[in-house]
Amino acid sequence: MENNNELNEKIAKNLAYYRKKAGFTQAELAEKINYSDKSISKWESGNGIPDVYTLVQLSKLYEVSLNELVGEEVPQQLPAKPQIPLRLRILIMLLSSGIIWLIAILSFVILEIVFSEGGPWWLTYLYAVMANSILLIVFASIWKLRLLNFFSVSALIWSGLASLYLTIQQCLWLISGNYGKLGFLFLLGIPLQILEILWTFFRSLLTKFRDSLKKKGHE
Repeated sequence: MENNNELNEKIAKNLAYYRKKAGFTQAELAEKINYSDKSISKWESGNGIPDVYTLVQLSKLYEVSLNELVGEEVPQQLPAKPQIPLRLRILIMLLSSGIIWLIAILSFVILEIVFSEGGPWWLTYLYAVMANSILLIVFASIWKLRLLNFFSVSALIWSGLASLYLTIQQCLWLISGNYGKLGFLFLLGIPLQILEILWTFFRSLLTKFRDSLKKKGHE
């Protein structure tokens, strides 16, 4: 029993070391391998070890051999992959969004100056909302920010429909002098928004379901 405890402690140290080296929090790692962060904490505290399949999965994720992952000694002074702090992530998103809005303002000003007769150049700001939403979706996907991803997708849906509506409206007015029944375009937003809500809940429930199945398999 003593040998088993010692082995568990050595594997626990390795698991904690390589996770930190890869720059993952326990919650982020849990999501990647479809476990709960409580399971990760349990393994890293030496109160249990992952099954062979999970160890192989972790060795591939950390890009180390299985022997290194369960070996007796943890390599010393290996460079750890830095994790971007939350404040820095927010700053990166704000700066990137600021660049988008700077481009939108410059575009509006240039169009107003070049075309003296004027036009619907204010649409550039609506297009900026779309571009900003796409940018935030990318960051939210990379950093696993589910709430931000949900609101960004919602903003993209409605700003996209509004941009389409107003662009076609301006074109129809120039061609025929009337708008037609373009308002029906916004009806498309209802099923799209419902699908986004359902997908968000489905993804969360699917992760919990997979985790519960794996827990039962290890009991």
